[in-house]
Parts: sequence; C-alpha cells; structure tokens
Amino acid sequence: MGAWHEAAALRELPAVHELVAALDGPHHLTVIAARRAIEERRAAMIAGEEDYGELLPRARELLAMLSRPALRRVLNATGVIVHTNLGRAPLPAAARDAVLDAAEGYCNLELELGSGTRGSRHAHVRELLRELTAAEDAIAVNNGAAAVLLAVSALAGRGRGIVVSRGQLVEIGGGFRIPEVVEQSGARLIEVGTTNRTRLRD
Repeated sequence: MGAWHEAAALRELPAVHELVAALDGPHHLTVIAARRAIEERRAAMIAGEEDYGELLPRARELLAMLSRPALRRVLNATGVIVHTNLGRAPLPAAARDAVLDAAEGYCNLELELGSGTRGSRHAHVRELLRELTAAEDAIAVNNGAAAVLLAVSALAGRGRGIVVSRGQLVEIGGGFRIPEVVEQSGARLIEVGTTNRTRLRD
C-alpha cells in the first residue's frame, strides 16, 4: 500500500464514539473495546497487512472478552486437591455461608464490641490458631513466603543460623526463592544434605 493510499485508508477508520454507538454493553467497556479494535486495525494497516476481518465483529469480540469475569469456575482434573494455581481447595458450605453472611453488611472487623474502641483484624483468627497449635501467639498471612519470613525472623533473628535442606531451596509461588526470603530476615542460611536426599546426621 502506498503512502497516499495508506493515509487515505487510515482516515476512513471510524471515530471511537462511532464504533461505540454500534456496540451493546456498559459504556466504559464499549469504549475500551472500540479503542482497541481501532488501534489493532490501524497497526495492521501501517504494517501493510491486508488480511484482516471486519472492525465491528472484532470490537464485539473484544467487548465479550472484557465482559467476562476474571475469575471463572474450572474443572480440577490435575489430581492435586490443594492446587495453588486453581485457588487451592474449595471452601466448605459452612465457610461459604459465613463469608456471605459477613459480606452482606457491616461487621466488627476492627471494632471491639464491648468497649466500642478500635480493635485488631487479626484477633478474629488469632485465638483459633492458638487453640489449634498451642502457640503463644499467631497471625495469618496470605502466602507461604510471608509465613517463612516471619517464622525465620522470629526463630533465628539477626545473624543466627537457620538450617535448610538443599532439596528445599526452591522457588515458590510469586517468584519467591527460599534463600532470598531467609536473607531478607537477616538470618544466616546453613545448607545441609543434597538436592535429593537429606539425612538426620546432615
């Protein structure tokens, strides 16, 4: 396509609001879909591509993709019950009902009902964890890396050694690597055993 023909073709692209008018959906999503469809067509034309589909169907396809929830139900056929990539394990009915009940209105997340003063959001799970583990205190975190960091910081402290089997020096979800997590705690990592076998004498 020559420069003149290319410029002429680009001028024939509809304005975003014109394409939005032909779409049926929430306004903010139709605007995004229309803008992306036009940008895709413009990039294809500038690249000299000639085999592209109709603009309106592409905008409708993008709108459908944008309208789908980010989290969707899937079938776990992996054989792994507690699967990190699939949301770990499904909540039992009692837990789902409790979440729904708390989410339907206001709750005492950080409020001491007896005194009316500000409370701690950790208190709700702290006593349950203490009862289950017989620990002096407890806190819930949202991933294993945070749990390792807190545990190593509490048990080893600054400069003290922490023994880890070489087979456990792995990278866990989110790109967290066990040696780096231990390093952030200030503890000294002591590697023992091999990558496939660690014995008590190690």
